[in-house]
Amino acid sequence: MSERDVALRDGRTLHVYDEGDPDGLVVVEHHGTPGSGLGFPPDLELARERGLRVIAYDRAGYGGSTPNPGRAVADIAADVEDVLDELGVDRCVSLGGSGGGPHSLALGARLADRCVAVAAVACPTPWDAEGIDPMAGMGEQNVEEFTAVLTGPEALEAYLVTVAAELAAATPEQLRDVLVTLLPPVDREVLTGDRAVHAKRRLDRAIAPGIGGWRDDDLAFVEAWGFEPAEIRVPSLLWQGVQDKMVPVAHGRWLAERIPGVEAHISEPDGHLSIAVGRLGEIYGWLRERF
Repeated sequence: MSERDVALRDGRTLHVYDEGDPDGLVVVEHHGTPGSGLGFPPDLELARERGLRVIAYDRAGYGGSTPNPGRAVADIAADVEDVLDELGVDRCVSLGGSGGGPHSLALGARLADRCVAVAAVACPTPWDAEGIDPMAGMGEQNVEEFTAVLTGPEALEAYLVTVAAELAAATPEQLRDVLVTLLPPVDREVLTGDRAVHAKRRLDRAIAPGIGGWRDDDLAFVEAWGFEPAEIRVPSLLWQGVQDKMVPVAHGRWLAERIPGVEAHISEPDGHLSIAVGRLGEIYGWLRERF
């Protein structure tokens, strides 16, 4: 693995992780909320086996990346374009889960000349999506979080500071209890052992500089993304768990009806975390075939 800070066109820097097959085809990965780009070795091996080079990054304000207050989801396209230019990469595919999902889809709408396919797992809809209540079916902690988002930045920051302190103080084994209202049994089962240790490392790196990245993600999610799902112009893959308490299944069903030509999988046995554990190799394979 190599890490570097990439200078962006507006003077910020993005902390980038370059992993997997060094000679492979590039998949740009977008972490969840909160999160960082630190890769999990068994997952990276799945990419390497399929001839993929994983380029991940800390989104603005997380980990080692410069904050970008007021950013929109679509702004990630320019950041990724700068990273591709720095690394000498002409073409890529894109994968994002949870809060990374909208950022992955953004490349299919705003960077389609270089990003040839996108995949999103447990992806939320735009907040103003017609016909659904975005908080219906969320676990209590996510309802509290987005109620704070809608109340205003001060309420949101106060909420996130408290939750971030709880996450920072937790051991890997305690994460399941800290996130108790958000994890159905199928997700509790996968957040154990080495995967829990990695989740803790990834969270610690994400919030080490504070809650700025998390705050800016949340604020971006309740504003216009900067593109519409109907504008996605490349092959698209969507996976959504029916048991998901972080991003309820209605979000996945809504997107499946609106992304042109999307291959959508609404999975009855899955929650929020379990798809990325059980289906990642399959998702990597699908992306590999789109080059």
